[in-house]
Amino acid sequence: MNREIDRKAIMKQILAAFIFFTRLPFWRIATVPNKYYARVVAYWPLTGWLTAAAMAGTMYGAAFLWPAQVAVALAILVRVLLTGALHEDGLSDFLDGFGGGASPKQTLAIMKDSRTGSYGIVGLILYFLLQFAVLSSLPILVSCMVVLCADPFCKFAASMTINVLPYARSSEQSKSGVVYQAMRPFELAFAAVSGILPLLLFASSEYWIAALAPLLCSWFLIRWMKRRVGGYTGDCCGASFLICEGVFYLAFSALYWLG
Repeated sequence: MNREIDRKAIMKQILAAFIFFTRLPFWRIATVPNKYYARVVAYWPLTGWLTAAAMAGTMYGAAFLWPAQVAVALAILVRVLLTGALHEDGLSDFLDGFGGGASPKQTLAIMKDSRTGSYGIVGLILYFLLQFAVLSSLPILVSCMVVLCADPFCKFAASMTINVLPYARSSEQSKSGVVYQAMRPFELAFAAVSGILPLLLFASSEYWIAALAPLLCSWFLIRWMKRRVGGYTGDCCGASFLICEGVFYLAFSALYWLG
């Protein structure tokens, strides 16, 4: 009986993850109580399979009709629409707060402000330029493979934030109304498998070295968050994912062109 209850809870947590991290109408499948959203981060890499597949599929299909640059731009647009720019919003708030805040209190206040400042705008422009430049410089099939690997794996790397840092605000101050809970052992294993498994798409194991870059990046960001605000926020998680993804792109691209 307990196992059955656990399985049902896991399925609701997975459904909650897809509802929370995408804008597709998964909420039509079933009503998910708020308590299950506290454990969605463990299944964040799994949602990356969907967003990566949508992005790679768009890129591959569009390349039959338009130049590679157009295919990449359409693929980026599809993911932004699919996620509702959730992570991009986190990145802009994170950069505004950490760039403009002089104290932990001020940093958190700026991050909670819905207005976007110069740090956030410049950061988003640079991120999209980097993503576009790297993906459009590679052969389309290679770019598709990179996307399929980078999205889930970098979400796994970013998910480690909630396991080592406390929430930086009180639960009442959360913008989403959700405070993530640290992963239990089986959840951590699930997140790891979901994030690492796509790396097997790389036929040559030398490209797995690129996976070290987002792990190191996540470690650095965690230390920075701890020093600046004493913990993490939802914006920190979204920003960590995109920054780790950008680092993954750069690392893979360097290995590809040096090889």
